[in-house]
Amino acid sequence: MPHDFLNAFSKTRILCIGDAMIDRFVRGKTSRISPEAPIPVLHIEDETTTVGGAANVVRNLEALGASVTFISVIGNDRDGEQLQKRLDALSNVKSYLLVDERRTTTVKTRFIASNQQILRTDQEQVLSLTDELESDLFNLFKTTLPNHDLVILSDYAKGMFSRKGLRALIQEANRQGKPIVVDPKGRDYSLYEGATLLTPNRKELAETTHMPVQTDDEIIAAAQTILKQHAISTMIVTRDAEGMTLIEASGHVEHSPTQAREICSVSGAGDTVIATLAMGIASGLPIAKTMHLANVTAGLVVAKVGTSIVRQTELQTALHLEAQAHEQKIVSWEEAQETTQKWKQQGQRLVFTNGCFDLLHPGHISLLSQAKKKGDKLIVGLNTDTSVQRLKGPTRPVQQERARALVLAALEHVDMIVLFDSETPLELIQHLRPDALVKGADYTISQLAGAPFIQSYGGQVYLVDLVEGQSTTRLISKIGPSLGDDRSVINA
Repeated sequence: MPHDFLNAFSKTRILCIGDAMIDRFVRGKTSRISPEAPIPVLHIEDETTTVGGAANVVRNLEALGASVTFISVIGNDRDGEQLQKRLDALSNVKSYLLVDERRTTTVKTRFIASNQQILRTDQEQVLSLTDELESDLFNLFKTTLPNHDLVILSDYAKGMFSRKGLRALIQEANRQGKPIVVDPKGRDYSLYEGATLLTPNRKELAETTHMPVQTDDEIIAAAQTILKQHAISTMIVTRDAEGMTLIEASGHVEHSPTQAREICSVSGAGDTVIATLAMGIASGLPIAKTMHLANVTAGLVVAKVGTSIVRQTELQTALHLEAQAHEQKIVSWEEAQETTQKWKQQGQRLVFTNGCFDLLHPGHISLLSQAKKKGDKLIVGLNTDTSVQRLKGPTRPVQQERARALVLAALEHVDMIVLFDSETPLELIQHLRPDALVKGADYTISQLAGAPFIQSYGGQVYLVDLVEGQSTTRLISKIGPSLGDDRSVINA
């Protein structure tokens, strides 16, 4: 993925409004049980304090390069003063913290022994705003909004947002044409009617819909229910180890797998996610790419201790390493043989498919997705440029073999890519001896190169459904003259 968007990140202007709080971390060691009660005794070694809640969203936004305006409510106390000082120290943040004389500033204190949280205490008062304070907050929001690209509503259910207040904020943002990203709380999502994007986790989605959310289809059904009922454009459901799922009111659905890392702390991970999503949308990135970036930053932040942030440089490094990891899927015949032998020793079932994959389209994605479901590892045999020219003529391929291989390598379904120069992959199949061969259903097994060989040692051949109307030739015909019969893509 090109990283030019990081420059666009630095031009975004985000207005964040939500519940601010202090996060305090008390760390130490436990070596004995208290004689007074069956609880561990924590020997305190360190104590740190940072901003939390919506204020942590602001920290993440600033670290990713945005200019941020923050509106919140605090108590008239020392913790509120400390929160204000810490926000003032952020160079690209302007904060407006309204003081509510009736409340105390929320403080969450986590007690941690050897990276294991053993206790959390919350100091807070959940109070609705007075009519006067709510009016002041809305007027501040209304006058500040025109100079911003997007609004984040970060609701931590501390009483800052009433139904009336939320409706006024969302309607005003819509009136001014500003996208609204909401990190929702509670079970009543009608509060956020008219928002652009909601970002619940799986548990929150289940609680608000009273629907099952264990499978992909169940999550999609539950999300579509909310989108339709409350005129919301898009939802991204965070699914812990299973990554994220994008569901749009239009019916479009996309999954982004988790970025596997060692988890030290999940505190503030949701703040990082919503900050990244907001930056992507404000920068004009496609929503699927934006979700991918959020998945990357979530993986980075959970590997840190405490309520942390992800800086733009860290994201850039992670994306570079990710690109390198994708490139490592493209291997020589010798490397492919070594790796497949290792996979077989591990008991992995190897699936093989092949083609030119010149201009990747939904038909290709469907084929690869169905192929991966037939085993554990998917190997793609890719025609070289010379091979494609022999099959399709001198004007093909449209993309050179390196570009085609890199695009395939970026797909989660693909585990290995091996280029071959002949017109059929028979020799490569004989070299790797996969457990299964998968091809499109518009051919018979007898027509497939390599099928008799695979069947000779007990392997299986599958013909999978094709996506109607999808072919590379059809795509090319829309931008120029037809460049050949696309059937050879499937049987190459």
